Amino acid sequence: MKLSYDRGRIVLDETPAVLPGYVVFDDRIGKYVSEGFHYASLRKNFPDAIDEVFEDSVMTLSHTEKLRAYQKQAVDIWSSNNYSGIVVLPTAAGKTHIGIEAITRLSTDTLIIAPTIELVQQWRDRLSKVLGIEIGQIGGGEKDIRKITVSTYDSAYLMAETLGNRFRFMLVDEVHHLASEKYMEIARMYASPYRMGLTATFERIDMLHTKLEEFMGGKIFELGYEELSEFLSNYEIIRIPVELEPEEEVEYDRNREIFTSYLRRHRITMRGPWDFEKFILSSWNPEGREALIAWRTAREIAFNARVKIDTVRYVLSRHRGEKTIIFSDDTASAYLISREFLIPCITYLTPGKERKKYLDMFRSGEVTAMATSRVLDEGIDVPDASVGIVLSGSGSTRQFRQRLGRLLRPSANKHAIMYEIIASGTSEYGTSRRRRKGVPSSVNDSEA
Repeated sequence: MKLSYDRGRIVLDETPAVLPGYVVFDDRIGKYVSEGFHYASLRKNFPDAIDEVFEDSVMTLSHTEKLRAYQKQAVDIWSSNNYSGIVVLPTAAGKTHIGIEAITRLSTDTLIIAPTIELVQQWRDRLSKVLGIEIGQIGGGEKDIRKITVSTYDSAYLMAETLGNRFRFMLVDEVHHLASEKYMEIARMYASPYRMGLTATFERIDMLHTKLEEFMGGKIFELGYEELSEFLSNYEIIRIPVELEPEEEVEYDRNREIFTSYLRRHRITMRGPWDFEKFILSSWNPEGREALIAWRTAREIAFNARVKIDTVRYVLSRHRGEKTIIFSDDTASAYLISREFLIPCITYLTPGKERKKYLDMFRSGEVTAMATSRVLDEGIDVPDASVGIVLSGSGSTRQFRQRLGRLLRPSANKHAIMYEIIASGTSEYGTSRRRRKGVPSSVNDSEA
């Protein structure tokens, strides 16, 4: 029997004596086929088959970086799990070190997949420096395919049919993104028998992460902030409540009442994102649209309370000269902060070259403060950033952990502080409580 690869599928040129459940007959070509990710199982079930899926590739890779005990343990467990599985560690715990160790152990053609251009470039620069070889890149205007190549999720998805049998090892950074309906096709179509996922927050509210069990080997190693406190910067989270101005409070209460009254009438209870989706689905009528508009208006009032700008000014003055990242939930707020304080701003609208320029200025200390919307919740590596200001955000624990992680990369005598500016008397208090679940800290409520 011969195994070959064809646009995301493994093709068997003969009828197997014993038919595995994942192998089906394709009438169009008159042969049995399976999805690409079943390649490893096919090799196990048919060890004598002629393998034409991958070309032979011999590499010798090494590095001199010293692993922490838990990093080595993670790679050892992954190795014993047939070189597959997902490692869950907080941001700043050194997941990149684990990935590099896995790459050198296998010393085979490797595709690293990352969600943002910033992360792609960081992986490429780091691998080139540590391994001492040229690293390829797919995405961000480049298509340079080498034995070790870094790609965006989108490029890996678009090129799955042609790249699916090019890399024996698939390393997926921020692997929780892979659980989306679109990106799951990457996991399905690539034949890579060796797989590793890295993330700080594996579980998804929509439970789609459970599908990664089949495609990536499931979660094999996890540690939290508590277990890694000696390796991360000391930190504290300070909540600063601020008062809405009288006219803002009146307008907030009016719109909030329209929204909550609609929920009561339709017996909708908000316990999570799924309930909000239920509300959205029920809002396709004049009354529902009015409630949705009211919810958005109330949210914008809380997020953009005028006194929050003065509070940001107060925090910046307290930490003058310290590397500070100001996070907001929307693009308009990020640009408002940028204009008010004459600091760089990075949003989804910022071109790639401009993003890199601003990040380089921030790293070098040419600027010490930067505003951003959700786009940099993942994908920025600034070891000496020590102050974060959450101007607005969702109730997502993942988002909060990722934002906090921007501050926790250790450096000498560093003490990180995350400020949350919360509009008193609004739903932001509940949002703050939800996103901080599972994030240990002595939280101080401070009046500004």
